[in-house]
Amino acid sequence: MCLIKLVVFDLDNVIIDGEGIDEIGKLVNVEDQIAAITEQAMQGELDFETSINQRVELLKGASVDDIKKLADEMPLMAGAKETISSLKENGFDVAIISGSFDIIANTIKEKLNVDNIFTNSLVEDNGILTGEVIGPLVSGSKLDVLSDFIETAGYSLDECVAVGDGANDISMIESVKYGIAFNAKPALKETADIIVETRNLTDVLDVIINLDSYNTEEGADVDKEVAVETEVVEETADVVVENQDEQVADATEDVVEDVEEIAEDEASEDADEEESVEENSEDESEDADEEVASDESVEDESEDADEEASEDADEEVASDESVEDESEDADEDKNAKSSKKSKKSKNTLPEPVDFELADTIEGVKAQKDEREELITKITGERDSFNKEAKEQRKIRDALNLELKENLAKAIEFRDQRNEINKKVEESKKQRNKVNEEIRNLEWSSGKRDKVKLENEIKKIDKIIETRVLDIKKENQLVKNANDLRKQLTGIKEDDKVKEQADKLKKESEKFHAKVVALSEQAQEAHENMLSYFRKTDEIRTAADEAHKAFVKAKKAAAAKHEEFKMVLSEVHVINKKLGGNRSRKRKSHKSEGSPAKRNREEKEKAEVIFDKFKNGKKLSTEELLLLQKYDIN
Repeated sequence: MCLIKLVVFDLDNVIIDGEGIDEIGKLVNVEDQIAAITEQAMQGELDFETSINQRVELLKGASVDDIKKLADEMPLMAGAKETISSLKENGFDVAIISGSFDIIANTIKEKLNVDNIFTNSLVEDNGILTGEVIGPLVSGSKLDVLSDFIETAGYSLDECVAVGDGANDISMIESVKYGIAFNAKPALKETADIIVETRNLTDVLDVIINLDSYNTEEGADVDKEVAVETEVVEETADVVVENQDEQVADATEDVVEDVEEIAEDEASEDADEEESVEENSEDESEDADEEVASDESVEDESEDADEEASEDADEEVASDESVEDESEDADEDKNAKSSKKSKKSKNTLPEPVDFELADTIEGVKAQKDEREELITKITGERDSFNKEAKEQRKIRDALNLELKENLAKAIEFRDQRNEINKKVEESKKQRNKVNEEIRNLEWSSGKRDKVKLENEIKKIDKIIETRVLDIKKENQLVKNANDLRKQLTGIKEDDKVKEQADKLKKESEKFHAKVVALSEQAQEAHENMLSYFRKTDEIRTAADEAHKAFVKAKKAAAAKHEEFKMVLSEVHVINKKLGGNRSRKRKSHKSEGSPAKRNREEKEKAEVIFDKFKNGKKLSTEELLLLQKYDIN
């Protein structure tokens, strides 16, 4: 996609606030007839050649001096000076192509310092209009004139923006890269790319600047006299990134922080909940160990029930530990205090709800068998949910790690792009500085005036050669061409200036090549950045899904654990019914036989032995084996 290099304006009701031919018509009191014909032409109801000939014929007898005075007083459109000046300062070439007349356009040219103006000419005789008109825009279209001009200037239609308001602008508006309808008639609005409804040209200026930036963002080629490509890579990249993570560029650091905070919150939450489940399981294990039956007739069954409940509780501790989050080591003191508090508040089983014991011992035994089977089933389901939670957490954590890595790569490419853009900007400034020197040299050398005069002479000669004209029109054209040739002979291009300009052009081309190369590098870095940000979004979505699955499984496991506790509380009620409280001797024996409690006591003993060993005590073989068993060193 090409950059914008040339901006072409219509004259009447665009550059000047009014219709030139209507104002001339007022001098000979035919403004109403002219306005009616003009309106037909602007609406597309009358072809331009017919309308211009009809209107000019009505001007017959008008004084050329009066028209020149009128031209000097013709008001400019609001914002015209600022717009033309700003466009030129930003490196755009500006041209005016109008079916109006040079007698008005030349005055506007001087006021606005416009380099290229193409209009028609009113035929005069001794300072009075004859009612005839000649010029390239009588029978030719504005597109014809524009095509001839850009061929000479070395532009293409894809590098042009055209601004008009009427039907005679359609051919030009349709053919250029962007056609702007400025306070235009409906016929033109239908074909224009952009519509500006105000009557202030600075609104058009804003549109053109934005269009030029947009072109550059799409990876446009860089013109030797237009320097806006670098802003594109910078501005577009930031905007695209913002649209993606709201979307990505300058908010990237915030995203990283959010990911880290979420991970920390989730880890802390996981650790708290899992620790709570673990403590409950341990307390229930102790309760199950102490829960016994003293009745000799049911002593064996009671012992079996207690042992099974104890084993279930121990398994619960192990299964909950499988979901233990890696963050539980952090803030150890705080967790320890929280653990003690949790034990005090959660060391009892819930009261059975809607549970009634059977009337007979056999019935109670049957209730006990039923609940022991239920405990086994619930424990298996709970363990399954805990396993699923663990797997989903691993997936989530791996995705979060990958997410951070992708964000880091995206930031790396963004920084790389921005550094390249700084170099592009510097090369662009150097190139534009040289281009400005070239323009000043060419202006002072008369080259532009010479080229313009040569082009105007060629057009007049072409009209004389290819058209059948009456003698008056032909004489007028010959006279105009001769006048231009006289002006041409008076222009001499300075050879030294030309040599200096050629040298500067080579220097400009060098900077231009550097700008293009660096812009391509910046664009490549920009594309890499966007690729990593897009991948980041995909990873984040997957991580969110894994986290939802983790939370769902964790909640299901917690629900099953509550169900387990409720059934266990019913088992305790049953045990009391079957045997009451055991003797302290029996309870102590049972407690000592509990694997969980025995392991804790052995570990505590091993820690005491290790403390004594550090203070110089010699250890027996049994004591060394105990230290080895619990890996205390």
